[in-house]
Amino acid sequence: MTTLEKEFDQQLATLISKGYPEPLKLTAKKFKSELEPLKSKLSGISMAEMNLEQGRLPFVIVVQSELLKAEELMLRLNFHGKAGIVNMTPHQPENFGTIEKVTLPSELAYLLTDIDRGKAFLNVTPESALQTILEENRSPLTINEGIAILTHYPEFLQKNNCFSLLASRTTDQRVPALWISEKRPKLGWCWDRNPHTWLGSASCSNRSAA
Repeated sequence: MTTLEKEFDQQLATLISKGYPEPLKLTAKKFKSELEPLKSKLSGISMAEMNLEQGRLPFVIVVQSELLKAEELMLRLNFHGKAGIVNMTPHQPENFGTIEKVTLPSELAYLLTDIDRGKAFLNVTPESALQTILEENRSPLTINEGIAILTHYPEFLQKNNCFSLLASRTTDQRVPALWISEKRPKLGWCWDRNPHTWLGSASCSNRSAA
């Protein structure tokens, strides 16, 4: 078994241990069989790209369904022993849809590849960061993808480099973001024209479904 396959199996085990099959009305065995075909998409990915300090990950498994609620998934995070919280008032996570420039796979699960936490966009407005990310032929991330990353790698969230999720928007200027509040992960929002020295904008190079 390759290092990539071991990493895939570990992420799959994490999802099962955190109870992802239950809201989907799937047994752990059925859930595993649904996601196993994603292994065929590991070709060309290198674990050498892993660098949590710099905010780089080769891939994470993302599971998507209306049955998986952001509030519940945040509670399943384990960040130094603490669960995540959500405060997006006056909105709820489900009020944020995917922007037109981003197309998500239709399948239950997919691989998010070549992930960058967005260190280069510290103190850059989300509005400007989005333009640069698209010009570089990369893609901003959704709320669900941000939570998926922290599900597998909670330490990806760092005090001086938290990250915005520019692919999820509602009808106003609010941009979702994940940061550390009271020593736990928080899903909230910031304004798209406000820069923050501790908040970058995360991106990926591709999304691959089996």
